[in-house]
Amino acid sequence: MTTETRAFSGWNKAVVVMFLVFAFAYFLSALLRAVTATLAPTFSRELGLSSADLGLLAGAYFLGFSLTQLPLGQALDRWGPKRVVMLLLVAASLACLAFAQSTSMTGLVISRMAIGVGVSACLMAPLTAYRTVMAPDQQLRANAWMLMSGSLGMLASTLPVYWLLPAFGWRGLFVALAGLVLLAVALIAWQVPSIGASRASPVQRVPATTRPPMATVAAAGAAVGYARIFAHPRFIQLVPVGFFCYGGMVAVQSLWAGPWLTNVAGYSEAQAAQGLFVINLAMLLAFLTWGMVIPKLAARGILPHALMRWGMLLPLLVMPINLALGDAAGAGMWALWCVSSTFVTLSQPHIAQEFEASVAGRALSAYNLVLFIGIFVVQWGIGIVIDALQRLGWPAENAYRGAFAVFGVFCVASYLWYLWCGRAVGAARRDNVAP
Repeated sequence: MTTETRAFSGWNKAVVVMFLVFAFAYFLSALLRAVTATLAPTFSRELGLSSADLGLLAGAYFLGFSLTQLPLGQALDRWGPKRVVMLLLVAASLACLAFAQSTSMTGLVISRMAIGVGVSACLMAPLTAYRTVMAPDQQLRANAWMLMSGSLGMLASTLPVYWLLPAFGWRGLFVALAGLVLLAVALIAWQVPSIGASRASPVQRVPATTRPPMATVAAAGAAVGYARIFAHPRFIQLVPVGFFCYGGMVAVQSLWAGPWLTNVAGYSEAQAAQGLFVINLAMLLAFLTWGMVIPKLAARGILPHALMRWGMLLPLLVMPINLALGDAAGAGMWALWCVSSTFVTLSQPHIAQEFEASVAGRALSAYNLVLFIGIFVVQWGIGIVIDALQRLGWPAENAYRGAFAVFGVFCVASYLWYLWCGRAVGAARRDNVAP
């Protein structure tokens, strides 16, 4: 049995190195995503930004990210993960330098969007590669541990950034990040194989017989367009929870947890940075745990959709508790909400396994488009509602609680949609109707 056809069942040296290099790039992507939560007081003080402005600035990253998703999926399937992610990361490095030099809100928003464009392949590229070289249970583990590396990046965006801020300023920090992004490019060029290239690679491929069937897409490769991916019943089922629940989890973790701690819970800036550290440490440990247990659960026949169906109830129960607690809902309670929300992250490998490897990049990128538009809308939307309620005379604490309550209503509606569509998909499959 050749290297190209032997199924991958463990993490050999080449795969481990590939994972670590991709994880470093995603670490930087997540740090850039979440750093606005730590820098929010600095931006508000130095630039006079309102809540809506903060939401727009933080959300611009996700807007830029979402703009690339559909062409990104086609590029990943056509040219492979390595070339695509390297090119985009060079653009991200230049965008970090532009952000460091910006002096206006317009310049900050545009360069922040460009950063989002540049790091937009940092998760989809490795997931596409893993879809090609890993068995399904190992894909679930790799997905969880990639998200863990992202949580490590978000952890680095809290206290470490706060400690470095007096010495370097936020502009100097972004110059340093530009250099680290270029280091990631060099490591990818050196250590990541060209998946799909004709030359031999130490990374093994999973034979087609071990890949899960694609339920609705009849043809593979370029013949499969995004329209048929968007029309897939499983995709339709996951869109609202991806938009509001997954998107909202990232929106809170990467921005609104920080302002809640300072404006509602009464934390100082240093205490808020410590609180964000706690939240992101909890997320890191959650994803580490997911990576350890998910293959074992899959081996016992416990599939992602079953875990999601019950697990997504937890954040819906924690949110009203936090709103009722108000200023008593500190870092620990928001860490609990974020960790309980991680069940929705299983939707990404769930989507990937609905489709053949030849279109996995497009399927993942289409779903990622939903996620990141959701993050942008929720992140900016919460800020708009907070400002609107304060203009109506609501105190800051009540304005935050009201904005989060509106967000919570959309999460409940999304979960109900998920359950309703899940029954329809299950019935269709039981009746041998291609969903």
